[in-house]
Amino acid sequence: MNIFRVILLSFILLSPLEANTIYNLIKIPNLEIYEIKTQNKLKYFYASKSFRLGVQKNIICLNSNKKNYDRKYQIISKNLKKYSKEFLKKISLKYVVMCENLSISGINTAGIPDNVMKTLILDIMFDERYFERVIHHEVFHIINDQHLDLFNKKNWNKLNPPNFKYAKCSTCSEKLGLDTYKKTNGFFTEYSKSTASEDMAEVYSHLIYLEPKELNKIRRKDVILEKKISFIENKIELINGY
Repeated sequence: MNIFRVILLSFILLSPLEANTIYNLIKIPNLEIYEIKTQNKLKYFYASKSFRLGVQKNIICLNSNKKNYDRKYQIISKNLKKYSKEFLKKISLKYVVMCENLSISGINTAGIPDNVMKTLILDIMFDERYFERVIHHEVFHIINDQHLDLFNKKNWNKLNPPNFKYAKCSTCSEKLGLDTYKKTNGFFTEYSKSTASEDMAEVYSHLIYLEPKELNKIRRKDVILEKKISFIENKIELINGY
């Protein structure tokens, strides 16, 4: 009977401690462990209840159901297996949070990268047509934020046509389309034209997502994109060499 009481007491005490430990790690409430034993050491969590973040609590994401989490985890983990534990350490990505209907100040977003907390929040219900590519787009923002010195925007801007100008911010632009252009002309998507950092992220996501044959075809036809792809490749090689 005493052994049973000890086991029961341990179970009662352990459950809230686990939740508190997750919160202490990444400062996001209402999370539970989905998978923490992965080859590249990424730890996956899911929202068991909706949560709000930020000083003004303007970041909101809702909880989903087990079926959605199970289905999207397979897709997310398949894509993130492309990254070694060594590379993930160099870019400061350790935790992935799954939830749905992610928004910042009422504006829906596919993901929120936070290199300080080593966390990537992903909206698992984001448009299926772009979901896999968007995972790598958001990973790039983690890479960029961790290595700002490498991804110089002035040098990037020089790769564009002389008269081209980006918007001041991604939310200041109406260029939101994520369909890959059939005729690229220096940009993979309409969203690429919003800001330099979003352009870099779109180039990176296509670089990782597209089949080599398809990517090489684009590189041969589009001189500007060839330069942009090479720019990103060179910076990633530098990070790998650290």
